[in-house]
Formats: sequence, C-alpha cells, structure tokens
Amino acid sequence: MSRRRILATSALPYANGSIHLGHLVEYIQTDIWVRFQRMQGHEIHYVGADDTHGTPIMLRAESEGITPEALIERVWHEHKRDFDAFGIGFDNYYTTNSPENRAYCEEIYGSLQAAGLVARRPVEQFFDPVREMFLPDRYIKGGCPKCGAKDQYGDSCESCGATYAPTDLVNPYSTVSGATPVRRESEHFFFRLSDPRCEAFLRAYTQQAGHLQPEAANKMLEWLGAPGESRLSDWDISRDAPYFGFPIPGTLGAKFFYVWLDAPVGYFASFANHVDRRAAEGTAIERDHFLKPGHDTELVHFIGKDILYFHALFWPAMLEHAGYRTPTRVYAHGFLTVNGEKMSKSRGTFITAGSYIEQGLNPEWLRYYYAAKLNGTMEDIDLNLADFCARVNSDLVGKYVNIASRCAGFIGKRFGGRIGAMAHGAQAAGTPTTLLEDMRAAQGTIAGLYDAREYGKAMREVMALADRANQYVDHEKPWELAKQPDQEARLHEVCSTALNLFRLLTLYLKPVLPRLAQEVEAFLSIPPLVWSDAGSILAPGHVIHPYRHLMQRVDPKQTEALVAANRESLPGAAQPATASTTADGTGTASAAATATRPAKAGPAPATADGSAAGTAGRKAPATADAPGIIGIEDFARIDLRIARIANAEKVEGADKLVKITLDLGGEPRTVFAGIKSAYAPEALVGRLTVVVANLAPRKMKFGVSEGMILAASGEGPGIFLLSPDDGALPGMKVK
Repeated sequence: MSRRRILATSALPYANGSIHLGHLVEYIQTDIWVRFQRMQGHEIHYVGADDTHGTPIMLRAESEGITPEALIERVWHEHKRDFDAFGIGFDNYYTTNSPENRAYCEEIYGSLQAAGLVARRPVEQFFDPVREMFLPDRYIKGGCPKCGAKDQYGDSCESCGATYAPTDLVNPYSTVSGATPVRRESEHFFFRLSDPRCEAFLRAYTQQAGHLQPEAANKMLEWLGAPGESRLSDWDISRDAPYFGFPIPGTLGAKFFYVWLDAPVGYFASFANHVDRRAAEGTAIERDHFLKPGHDTELVHFIGKDILYFHALFWPAMLEHAGYRTPTRVYAHGFLTVNGEKMSKSRGTFITAGSYIEQGLNPEWLRYYYAAKLNGTMEDIDLNLADFCARVNSDLVGKYVNIASRCAGFIGKRFGGRIGAMAHGAQAAGTPTTLLEDMRAAQGTIAGLYDAREYGKAMREVMALADRANQYVDHEKPWELAKQPDQEARLHEVCSTALNLFRLLTLYLKPVLPRLAQEVEAFLSIPPLVWSDAGSILAPGHVIHPYRHLMQRVDPKQTEALVAANRESLPGAAQPATASTTADGTGTASAAATATRPAKAGPAPATADGSAAGTAGRKAPATADAPGIIGIEDFARIDLRIARIANAEKVEGADKLVKITLDLGGEPRTVFAGIKSAYAPEALVGRLTVVVANLAPRKMKFGVSEGMILAASGEGPGIFLLSPDDGALPGMKVK
C-alpha cells in the first residue's frame, strides 16, 4: 500500500455561536476518518479555524460593547474547548482573521483579477434606513421569487434551492431593524463564474469520478444546466463598509472581501500556520505540495450539504484560475434530527456541546452513536435519545467492554497479570474457524468501510465480532473454570484468548473511541495501536495492569436532564427571552422579548421552532379532540395594549437586556426585554408596539418589570417587534 499524503478539513464554524450536536456530526465524521488514515500510516494533516468575518460578528460585538477582535477571541476558546472535549484532533485550529489568510485572499484575488475574472459594476442593493447600512444578503428576508416560500434569505431559498439577488425577494424586510429596506446603488466586485472558462472547467471537474458523491454530482448538473445552457451567475465577492473583514486592495477601505471568499481560503491559511509552527519545532512540511497542483497529495473537504454550492462550484473555480490545486474530494453529509424532528430549543433538543459535557455525559458515547448511524451519502441522521441509551449500553458496555470485565480480573488475581498462551483453536460454539483468524480476516473489510466513510457498516462488522467473542467466553465459562483446581491452565488460556480478542476489537474501534482505546492500551501495557497490529498478539508472559472498569452505562435520566438543561425557559421562569446566533451566522431567536413570566397568567409566546410554549406548571385548556386549543374566555383574560416606546437604554451588566419605558396612553410602564442583539436602543424610541399589560410585576436584578412586549421569531435570524398599523394610539386594546 502506497503512503498517502492528505490535507483534510471540516467546514469552519462561524464565530457567533456555540458548537451544538448538529455541528458535531461533521467534526466527528472527519476526525474518525483522519484517525483511521493515521493508523494506516498515511501522512495526514487535519486543520480548521473559526470563520470570523462578516456583519453578524460586527453587530454582535457592537451589541455587547466590545470589539469584534475581542468577541472572536472569546468564541475561539469556547469552540476549542468543545472540540477538545469531544476528541476532535485538529493538528491546527486557527482563525480566518489572520495575516496568513489576508495574504492568501489578496494573492488569489490578484490572480483572478489578472486573469480577467473579476468584474466591477454598479448594483442596486438594499439599504437599512434605520441602521444606515447596506444589508448583506443573509440580513434580508422575504418571499422566494422562484417558488414563493416565505421568510427566505436574500441569497438562496432553503425550500427550492434557487439562488437569486436579494432585490428579487418579495416583500423584503431587514432582519437587523425590521424596517423595510430601500434600494440604493453601490459598485461591487464580482467573480465571473459565468465566464466560459469557469463553466468548461466545472462541467469537467464536477463530473469526474471521485471528486463528488454521485448525488452531489447530479445536483451540480442541475445547477450548471445542459451544455450550452449555462445557469451560472457571477458571484458578488465584495461588501460595503461598515464591515468586519479584509479590505479589498485599492478601495481605500470602502469595500471588503465577502466572508464567503475569505472563509474557504482559511483552510489554506490554517495549514500555512501549521506548517510554520511545525517548522519552528524542527519538522519540515512541504507546503506547496499540498496547495499547488502537480503533486501526489490530496485535498479532502468534509462539509454539510447546505454549503455544497460554494464548495463544489465557487471554490474549485477560484482555485483553478488562481493557480492553486483543486479539491481531490468533497464529502457532503446530511443534517441531524433529534428524536425524528428538527432540533428545537423549546423541546430542549437544540443541544450544545458544552451542555452535553456539563451534564456529565461521556463524549465517546456520542462518537460511537454517530459512527453507528453515518454512511457515505448525504442522508440525514437521527439522534434518538432512547436508542442512544440502548445502543451504547448494549454495544459498548454489554458487548465490547464486557469481554475484558469478565476475564481480566482472573489474569490479575490468579496469574500475576501475566498473559498465557492462546487457547488452540479458540472458537465460539458451532463455528468452524478460530475467532482470531476471523478477526484478522475482517481487517481489510473494516478498513475499506472506514475509508469509504461507511462507519455504520464498520460498527456492525465490529459488533458481530464482539458477539462471537462473547459467545466464546459464555461457552468456556471462566468463572466456572476458576472453581476447579485442575482447570487452572485452561482458565489461563481462555482469559488470555479473550483479552487478545478484546485487543483486536479495540484496534478496530480506535478511530471512533480514541480515549477509550488509550485507556485500554494503558491497561494492556502496549504501545499505541496501529492498523498493522492486527497481525500480532499479546505474547505469553506479557504483563498487564490491574483492570479498572472502562465505561459506565448511560442512565436515561442523564439524557432527560440534558434535554431539560437545553429547553428554553417557558412562561413561569424568571429569565427574559433572548436572541442567539448559530455557528453558521444565521440567527435563532427565542420566544418573544419578555420582561416577566408569571406562573399562572400570560400568553404562550412563539418559540424558536414556531410552536407555542405552554405555561410552566399549568396545562393549557384543551378540548377532547384538539389538545392545546384554548377558548375565547382564556384569550379574553390577556390584556393586550398598544404602547409607544418613550425611551430605551442599555442595561449595565446585562449582555442581552434593554430597559424600555412604555407609554400606554398616559400610563408609564417599565419592561426589560432581551432584544439587545436585534435592536439598538436608540432605534426603538418612538415606535409603537404591543404589550401584555396585565402581567404581574416581577422584581428582577436590574429593577421591576411591568409587562411583556411581543415579538416574532423563527428558525432564521432576528427578533421582530410587533407593530400596529397606522392610526393605532397608545392605550388602545388589542382584540
């Protein structure tokens, strides 16, 4: 087998939110593949970085009263902590806000410009009159111009997959302020993806076997269109100030590289930083052999299927025409659902990596469960929490660890920790060949499955072998042999054989369970296992350490506590609702911006998944055939009033709260709302909104809150205050 030289990457998480279990599907998948290749003896470098530029970073830093640099530094440490906790073994984890990345961006841009592939032309784009800024595509929402789906982003439709200009949206609105944007003209820079050179290259590249999965290659044909019918559009690679990012050379800081240009370039920047760091340690890596064409190296990207368009079209075309090597393979995976549904904050299934660790769950439980579900396609996978408990307990504890726990104690107590001879012809009842031979024979099959990312099939192969090893132990009954003085030698053989089988199973599971494998290596007193070790055994006389239990079972109460810890606060909780932002830069809002949440009164605000959040400790009135339906008498108890925002100000010591003074027709009220990330306080003054006027006052850390202002939110970015139509006056009742 020839030695491969590979540069592997995972998509860069956006530095504007926490790592959650959906993200971990990709990083765990990549890490397993990287560890397997390394065990094979290949040279592989796994690099990543935080994606740090763009308007979301700028706005969040502004809302927190800190610099963007301070924000991304803090988030970097949070992300790195979570990756380390789940055993994601980056060789280098960096940032796109780096001198290396700026240099590569400017060089690639200069090469594309010299090749005549950068165009400059005026474009009409949306401008937020409240915030006085041009709006990035992802900060404009409206109806899709192709299929009519509502609340779609300004660059692409998540419903039909169409791409378009934000000015094409139907009934657009700004997700920054909620205002209706106006059109203004601005000169932008475009990568000429529609150029015949790019089209010809992409038709060949995307259909060449091996670059993309079959379903991804077919999707490229849809986007490219039939020969002679190019559907490719030029790609806007610039953004107007104010913007956090790299200024485009020659624009005097008025124009910046769009984040989607500098983010993938961040792969190269992280690798360059890795090369420099290793050089300082005395290890030379040939940088250009991995980044330039003409060398026997591989560039392998692991990504989510939602960013396939960027990685299979824009990115390869940019690299090809800037003189860099193109990706060898782009592996796209599906999304994660939890208990068969989209992750939801209201249900507690939008689970962060940090909360998983804080609840005391073993990260390798999740690594194994994901591996057991993953394959080489773009299919979604489901984290069923009941199945998670059952599978981990059955496979890892009941089958795998059980082998060592039933035999290792005898080796330590009866034979001084010394391994004995293998039992000749050791086999499970009814099998014609020895288990050791069968396990060794499975090496090639399991290796092929790992390389093809068919981890689910690999885990089934391994667990089938574990079943046979347990059948062997059950058949030989070492606990019975230990009671018979004349069976001492047989006991030694059986337990030594079982531990040799356990060692082989550990080797096959090591890419998935690296920390557990490390504990087994220490227990067995052996060097780190590599793939070729399948051909060796624990020799007679080898001394092992005393056995200590290697893995606990999952208690279903742990997953129940995990869901509870991640469930959004419902009415009755004292915390205000807030807005957060996911790692890809798209916002997910909590329930309505609220000041108080009494235990026995008040409406059920809309939650992040669009469902209604019930009142804590109280069931909503329901009919026998329509659970959750309320009667008109229930609604009549809610006093909804029009209010004018007389004043709004930041709350010192609070990251998310705004103190709002309301005028309810001559009646002043003070509320605290968790909307600081969505609205600048000064932009709120004078606006009309809707308030729940009959909520009991509640004393909070920062003062007494006397109501709840209503807002809408969804899976996309932004919180949007409800506003009445023209003519409404403060104090009017909403009926």
